[in-house]
Amino acid sequence: MTVPTRPGPELRVRLPQVAPSVREFLATEAGGAVLLVIAAAAALIWANSPVADSYHDLWETTATLGVGDAALSMTLHHWVNDGAMAIFFAVVGLEINREFTTGELRDRRTVAVPALAAVGGLTLPALIYFLFNSSGPAADGWGIPMSTDTAFVVGILALFGPRCPDRLRLFLLTLAIVDDIGAISVVAIFYTDQVDAVWLGAAAAVLVVIGVMRWMGVWRLPPYVVAALVLWVAIYSSGVHGTLAGVIIGLVLPSAPPRREQIDEVPIYVRALREDSTASRAALAVSAAKSTVSTSERLQYTLHPLSAYLIVPIFGLANAGVHLDSHTLADASTSPVTIGVAVALLVGNGIGITATSLVAMRTGLGALPGGVRYGHLVGAAVLAGIGFTISLFVTELAFTDEALAEQAKIGILVGSFAAAVLGTLVLRYVGERWSLCSPGSDEAIPALPPRPWHSPTPAVIPVIR
Repeated sequence: MTVPTRPGPELRVRLPQVAPSVREFLATEAGGAVLLVIAAAAALIWANSPVADSYHDLWETTATLGVGDAALSMTLHHWVNDGAMAIFFAVVGLEINREFTTGELRDRRTVAVPALAAVGGLTLPALIYFLFNSSGPAADGWGIPMSTDTAFVVGILALFGPRCPDRLRLFLLTLAIVDDIGAISVVAIFYTDQVDAVWLGAAAAVLVVIGVMRWMGVWRLPPYVVAALVLWVAIYSSGVHGTLAGVIIGLVLPSAPPRREQIDEVPIYVRALREDSTASRAALAVSAAKSTVSTSERLQYTLHPLSAYLIVPIFGLANAGVHLDSHTLADASTSPVTIGVAVALLVGNGIGITATSLVAMRTGLGALPGGVRYGHLVGAAVLAGIGFTISLFVTELAFTDEALAEQAKIGILVGSFAAAVLGTLVLRYVGERWSLCSPGSDEAIPALPPRPWHSPTPAVIPVIR
């Protein structure tokens, strides 16, 4: 299929263009993961430099948004964690919505193994952490090692995984979606202190309005964006974490594919534009084209680059700045919080995901995608121990004690790095021996015809004299 160039006349002055290979790399999950690594490294360097005070002063700066008395004031750190990260969670909700509507999560056997694997990857890390921290304020951090960082895992798989990793990528993405559902539920239920019933009722009213818009067939984005902003304000004011609004709006947006007649109408508007190129007809042609794509997919197309290449790196910059001196490292080396987080991420995910996957396959509930071997499964399970973005996010919710938060962040960095290195080594070792390249379907190879077999007889070509 021919891919059209960007519409519109060319500029008189050519601006420097990014090389196609660079654009292609940045458009992948690996590109987003690299930006997150760079941001986290920059935060660590900044927080341990001679100007470390400026790092903390920046994120503690108060910013106010509003008009008159209707204003909301938070530090930049909270604007990133409570506000901007709602867009990240909206993308997660939109992905879940799409997969359940038109994606891989419609097939029970395809979902069964990674779904149960995600349950193992949620529960065993929490239990391992709780074994190290069963009482006191440190016990509140049990949710830190529960979630897998999808951007990092898929990015590493794209960079260092086996050849033809599409089937393994499908397994990991399905696992990550179920994992995200569990992590979001944990944040909403267990990391919310007090709830204001009035604001919660206002949030419910907004959801009713969204339901009415869906029933009416509203497909344009602006009404839903306005409703999403009001929903965020209501949920944040209720005491529930504001990022839950992002997840909810992602789940409730219309995601059904368009009707065939909507697609057939597009050429009519294009023909009208060709007959008379006016602003109104151009707007109608654009609207007709947009109506052929579901509302949720259009919003995901808009928000995903913003989330992956701007919001998540800024989140890493705002939260990964741990002060690492000899005293902090000495405390972390013996801290049950640091050890519990690191061990839970590496061992909990590796064992939990592998064990529950094997149970699902042995009991006949599901099967691995074609071409994925047990060795690939183990490597993917270890790689899933990279818990960075949401782990840092939960750390900020779980601990008010700065020392505990720093110890948890060191555990996240150590555990995630160990999982990345060990998972990569396993996948590279296995990938050289068992390729993931396989036919497009899992159908059995047809049987050979019955014997006897004869070599084909060459056709007799008549000679014309």
